[in-house]
Formats: sequence, C-alpha cells, structure tokens
Amino acid sequence: MSRPERRTQVITGIAPDAIPYAELMAEQKPAILKGVLRDLPLVRAGQRSPADAVEYLKSFYGGRPVVGSTGAPESGGRYFYNADLTALNFDASRVALDEYLDRMLAHLGDAAPPSFYVGSTDVEHYLPGLREKDGLVLNDPMFEANPPMVGIWIGNRTTAPTHYDMSNNIACVMVGRRRFTLFPPGQVENLYPGPLELTPGGQVVSMVDLRDPDFGRFPHFREALAASEVAEMEPGDVLFYPALWWHNVEALDAFNVMINYWWNTSPAFIDTPQNTLLHALLSLRDRPEPEKRAWRELFDYYVFGPPERAAAHLPEHARGILAPMDETKARRLRAQLLNRLNR
Repeated sequence: MSRPERRTQVITGIAPDAIPYAELMAEQKPAILKGVLRDLPLVRAGQRSPADAVEYLKSFYGGRPVVGSTGAPESGGRYFYNADLTALNFDASRVALDEYLDRMLAHLGDAAPPSFYVGSTDVEHYLPGLREKDGLVLNDPMFEANPPMVGIWIGNRTTAPTHYDMSNNIACVMVGRRRFTLFPPGQVENLYPGPLELTPGGQVVSMVDLRDPDFGRFPHFREALAASEVAEMEPGDVLFYPALWWHNVEALDAFNVMINYWWNTSPAFIDTPQNTLLHALLSLRDRPEPEKRAWRELFDYYVFGPPERAAAHLPEHARGILAPMDETKARRLRAQLLNRLNR
C-alpha cells in the first residue's frame, strides 16, 4: 500500500531536561522530539547489538514473571484475531523475562521467526532501577499531580493494530526503529473498530490491516488514511501524542525496546469515560430515535457544554453534584450509581 504522505512534525535541538511538555499539551498534536534520549545507556547498548541491550535489561530484572505474548510465524507479527474472530492469534502466558529475551535472541536471524512481545510492563515493578538510568526528566508541574504509568515494550518485528488509549502518551524508542501511523479521534467511523469484549491488548482495535487494507470491505478507510500522519522513529527519538488518538505501531527491527509514559491531567477520583461508553450502550443506544435526540440535548447541557452552565442559576447550597466534582462528591456519586446498577 502507499503510506500516508503527511509526516508528524519533528522538533530538533531539545535537551533531555528541556522537553516542552506544557507546549506539547497545549498544541494537542503529535510531535517527534528528535534524538532527545540518544545518549541514554539502553539506547547506546542497543546500538552496539541486541545482545548488549538484552544483557543491560537483565541487569535490572528481579525475577518476577511477566506476560509474554507469542505468535506463530504466519501471523507476520500482527497481534490480532483468528480468522473468525472467536479467539486471538497469539498465546499469552507468564514467563521469566530473562528466558524470554534469550528466546528472542535465538531467533534473530530467522527469515520467518515466531513473534515475541512483552507489552506495557511496569518498569518500576519488574525492572527496578531502569527508570532512574533511562527515564525522561519529568520537570513539569503537571506530573507532580498526575504521576505517569511507565511501561516497557519489548519484542521482535511486531505490529500493534490501530487502537486508541485513554491517556496522553510519550513513547520513547530505545532499541530498534518504530513506525507509528496516527489518526485523529474524529476518524473512528472510518477505522472500522472491532469487538469491545475480546481485544488483543485491552482496547478496541481497527479491523483494517494497515499493511494491506481491503478497501472493498472497508471503503472509508481511504478517508482515514487521508487524515493520518506517520512518525518514523529511530533509537533515542521521543513521540508525544494526545489521548484518544488512534495509532498503529510497527516495530521494524529484529529486536526492539520502547518505554512509554501514560498520564491524564484529570483528578484520580474522576471515573474513566470508557465505563460511561459501556453503560451508554446498555442504557441509550437502543432507545427510540426521538428519545436519543432528547438525551443528546441533555448530555450537551450537562456534560459537553460549559461545566458551570447547568448550575449557574442555582444557589450554591443547592448545586450538589452539578458543582465542581471533588473526591467526596465522586465517592457519593459512585455509590449511588452502584446501587442503581445492582437493582
């Protein structure tokens, strides 16, 4: 297929302790920070050889089993479904990370190796000390109130199909090259999302194979491609993209490592909108169209409009949950919802 022509903006000359986090968040667009982490020990080890990178990672491993996902060679490294969508096309099991890394090294020269993938594994829990040596400098105040989840992703030539995450993301390419294909949130219909219950990695994925899209089955995917952009990344590069941007992630070399940072700026007591979406399927989707239109007006008034509008005409003591949310109100509201759901 022809790749999208639009390239993600590239910012050069940024020092590791001068990443403009606030500016990136204000822009709300993907951006590559070129070479920011090129001098970190893991990046240097990977540039010497995959074996050196593996030995470096092993030096931090404390022995706790991780989840290793292994696919047959015929999958081509794409972590997806079987032909009839009744199961996934890979096996996930608890493995010793050091042994799993050795399995990856043993197949480096294979023309069609099995797929090996360790995804979203908590760095501080499984590789204590690595973040101190190879982490980002998080010197923006927003991270004090919103500490990120820091995960490591390790594998050979694998593909994570197009999906979205509910958090802002900074992806740090440490070993091997990666290609991100990014789609703005408004392209959801043109991406043909798959099942919500069974997913390869916890999030709904596009049914379109970016490597060879079936435009007969998915004709509007052409529109998604026209709106997309591509981030080609080398070791030491950092990619920022906002929450809810769809992204297809291809690891391009025989051994690859990425460390990522997920965070939101909403208070921790605010519930995930994914739960709201699931409950809306239960409570709204199959109602008569006139009711759905009326509920859309109510949601616009109470939820998607200015947060102060719905309570502005009420005295402060009567605003209740219409007033700004805090931890106490959130706890009460959650209990009320649980009581209603358990009817």
